[in-house]
Amino acid sequence: MPAGQPHAHEAGGGGGGSGAANHSNHHPAAHSPPPPPPALPAEVVPAYPPPESEDDETWLWTQIKAEARRDADAEPALASFLYATVLSHPSLPRSLSFHLANKLCSSTLLSTLLYDLFLATLAAHPSLRAAVVADLLAARSRDPACVGFSHCLLNYKGFLAIQAHRIAHVLWAQQRRPLALALQSRVADVFAVDIHPAAVVGKGILLDHATGVVIGETAVVGDNVSILHHVTLGGTGKAVGDRHPKIGDGVLIGAAATILGNVKIGSGAKIGAGSVVLIDVPARSTAVGNPARLIGGKKSEGEKDEDMPGESMDHTSFIRQWSDYTI
Repeated sequence: MPAGQPHAHEAGGGGGGSGAANHSNHHPAAHSPPPPPPALPAEVVPAYPPPESEDDETWLWTQIKAEARRDADAEPALASFLYATVLSHPSLPRSLSFHLANKLCSSTLLSTLLYDLFLATLAAHPSLRAAVVADLLAARSRDPACVGFSHCLLNYKGFLAIQAHRIAHVLWAQQRRPLALALQSRVADVFAVDIHPAAVVGKGILLDHATGVVIGETAVVGDNVSILHHVTLGGTGKAVGDRHPKIGDGVLIGAAATILGNVKIGSGAKIGAGSVVLIDVPARSTAVGNPARLIGGKKSEGEKDEDMPGESMDHTSFIRQWSDYTI
């Protein structure tokens, strides 16, 4: 049976407790509730407050269902798929958990197990649901190819890879590291995105196209960051310990850029496509080339303080500062 069928998972949002109930006559202790999981530090489950996002989540889920109904009516070939993934579910976390579980399952990693795992984690950590909402809003607002929220939820492998990473990150912090690494491996196999479970990733993230993105163990990615395909946030091959890049808020990293070592990319910085960055990049500046060199941090004409490259997706405004080439 596919993951997420209502009669299999209605109780408790996927806690996996039905087996204990079936044997309660033989094991009286089974009536005792399991101990709660240990509290996770703020760096594991981001501390941004969820109340405002709960309203956003309700609104966003309404939009997704409306889009799915419209598409099911317009394209009958997709009706069964849209009903199974969206329209049969009462909430965004259930829909996402079902879809991710069926994307990432294998013959030995069952979809029902993954569904329970994903849904229980999202239910236990409201800030993860807030991050889901922020990522959907980011994709819709920044990517002109994104025709709707349901399109992102169902088809954007960068979005799906980030959500699976958030679950793996919680598992890593709970010392369930073999399962976290197994999930990382499945994400790499299915989505061609390889993010170590220990890496810290903020909210409002866009992995545009996403193929070939690699993020190392001690990397940190801030909020409202946009990363294109074939980007590597890696080590230098020599260092141990804290050895991966720290990416500030609002950063834009162009396609096939490589950032190596424990370097800091300041908030609002821009990394040009194909660049190899081995040094710190100050906030609001641009690094281009191989090896990358810095372009001045002055804002271009007409650019406002709040225009962050990670949100504006402006890849080319720096060119006139250092080249005669015009577009």
